[in-house]
Parts: sequence; structure tokens; C-alpha cells
Amino acid sequence: MITNRFSLSPRHQVILAGICALILTVGIARFAYTPFLPIMLNETSLDTLSGGWLATFNYIGYLSGVVLISFLTSLKTKFLFYRINLILAVLSTVLMAVTTDIILWSILRFIGGLSSTAGIILAAGFVMGWLKQNGYKSALGIHFSGLGFGIAIPGLVIVLITPYFNWAEQWLIMGIFGILFFLPAWYLMPAPATQQAPTADFAAPNNKWMRLMIAAYACAGVGYVISATFIVAILEGMPSLTGHGNLIWVMLGVAAIPSCIIWDKVAERIGETWAIIAAYSIILLSILIPLFSESLLFNVIGALLFGATFAGIVSLMLVYVGHKFPHNPAKAMAKLTISYGIAQLIAPALAGYLSTLTGNYLSALWMAAAVMVTGIFFVWQIQRFEEKNQLPSANL
Repeated sequence: MITNRFSLSPRHQVILAGICALILTVGIARFAYTPFLPIMLNETSLDTLSGGWLATFNYIGYLSGVVLISFLTSLKTKFLFYRINLILAVLSTVLMAVTTDIILWSILRFIGGLSSTAGIILAAGFVMGWLKQNGYKSALGIHFSGLGFGIAIPGLVIVLITPYFNWAEQWLIMGIFGILFFLPAWYLMPAPATQQAPTADFAAPNNKWMRLMIAAYACAGVGYVISATFIVAILEGMPSLTGHGNLIWVMLGVAAIPSCIIWDKVAERIGETWAIIAAYSIILLSILIPLFSESLLFNVIGALLFGATFAGIVSLMLVYVGHKFPHNPAKAMAKLTISYGIAQLIAPALAGYLSTLTGNYLSALWMAAAVMVTGIFFVWQIQRFEEKNQLPSANL
């Protein structure tokens, strides 16, 4: 039972807890590295190759957390892991300020990535489970608005503090700032009920369909991680955009806040697969814009398109696969998330090597664009497969 703290209804408290968990574990422990990267490149001995490897260790941590969660069966254990990760999110952020050792930084980025599973997977499951058990409609779109808040709020803080503090002081401030979200994420999230409601008989799609989904989501992971990790550094490297990178990052986050709710509505109107194809196409366009233009206006538009789409793809894909596997949606979601995580593990390191060879990040964007075209093809194949086999849909 949740007490009525802060004069919020129990439903709103649970949703707020999930959003705060996302802001802390994903927005701060994970995403804050993106606007911090150009600052660290300028003020420390970090170079572009090492910067790519730090991002890779972050995603290794995330993938490790996803794999670990896929083996956890006890809801009590999952809830304990959720709370441990909230603590790790704060500590891994604060401790980035106390060293310049690349090995220690790599370990801290790994821990930060591990902690992000608390918001992106565990909190999402707890929120959906509580809402379902208490007779409310699933609020996955609302929950994932935390991804947008997680970019916009810490990003705005960085814009405000950059003129006055060095890189280490900024990491310390960000970690302390994370405590504001730690408290509601800890105290307002109820322990999950041990009883799960049974689901009706439902024919799940076959392995070919699932392989196409995994391949498509892996492509989205590459497109997402290249832009999310390097977009600020890319924009700051353009003469006409120097000094605007962090502000554009904040605008990107603002665009992401309502995106999951909007894409849920789009999927209801045109169908889930066509909505996913549309979202992939918009991500592709956002990647292509900085390749062909250094215009501040066009790159702001590109960042807004990316912000309005990347979180929507996460929500669309996880809801979609959950509809197809109502008996065990968590297992199917884990398979997708692992493929997404593997893509995020490989792509930043490869992008770091490409940037070292070419002297800029544009080659990484070309790679991301090619992969997103491949992803669109895979989703189109899923659409054809469903039309041919007349697969049904279900609501969680």
C-alpha cells in the first residue's frame, strides 16, 4: 500500500516514481555523458577514441544488467536489484569527478550503464504491473516520457553550470542533483505483488518473426546510440554550431517528453508496424541532416526529430512484442533489449575508431544511416510476414 505522499494519488505516485527512476538512472547516470563528452575532451586528456570506449563500457554495463534481469525470476530479487541500481546511479556519477584514470572511468561508466536497467526495464515492469493489477490502463507512453525529461533536465543544468565550473565539478554537481530523483524513485515505487494475473490462450508468432524483430531493433540501437552519444560533440565540431551543442541537446530532450504518448496514438491510427517504419524513417532523416548541412536551423530540426522519435521507438517495439507474447511479455522484451544493447555495445567503439581514422564523427553518421535503412527493410519484412500469415494482435 502506498501512502498519499505529496498529495498525489497512488496511481500518480507510481508513475512519478518510474519517471524519476528513468531520469536518474538513464538521464543522469547514462545520458549526461553525452553533453559532458566535449567538455572532457577539452579539459582532460580524454581523446575521441577513449571517449568512444567509455561509451562502450557504459553499454556493456547496460547489456550485463539486461542479461542478469533475464535470469531473475523472483520479483522480490528484482525489486532489490532496482534499489541497488538507484544507489549505483548516484555513486557512479559522483565518482566520475574524483579521477582521471581511464580504467576507473571505464569501471564507473560500466556501473552507470548497469544502473540504467532500473529505469528502462525494471521500473517499466513495476509501473505496468501495478497499474494493471489496480485496474488502470498501462501507461507505458507516460512512463517513457522520463527519457525526454532525462535528457532535458540534466542537459539544462549542464548548460547553466558550464560557464562557472570545470568538468569535475560538473560531474559532482550532477551526482548530487540526482538525489532529487533518487528519493521519489526509492520511496514512491511500491514493491511488486507476487501474484500475476493469468492471460488467455493466444498463439504467439514463430521464430522467423522474432528473428526479424531482433534484427530490426538491433538496427535501431545502432542508429540511436551513434546520435545519442556523439551528437553534441558532432554539433560542437561544426564552426557555425560551436557553443550551441548543449542547448540543442536540451531541445532534443524536450521533444522526447511527449513522443511516446504521441507514437502510441500514431500506432492506434495506422498500425504498429507502419508506425515503427515511420519512426525509423524519421530517425534516418535526423541522422542525414548534419551530414549535408551545418545550418543551425536544420540541425535544430534534426535534433528535434531525433528527440521526438528515439524514445517512441523503444516504447513502440516493447509494446508491440508484448502484444504478441502476452503469456510471457517480459521474456520477449528481454530478447529485444539484449539485441538493442549489443548494438549499443559495438557501435560506439566502432564510431570512435572511424572518427580517429577520419578526424571527425561524420563517418559514424554514415554508418548509422546505412544501418537504419537496413532496419527499415527488416520492419517492412515483418509487415509483409504479418500480412501473409494474418497474425492476430492482443492487448496486454
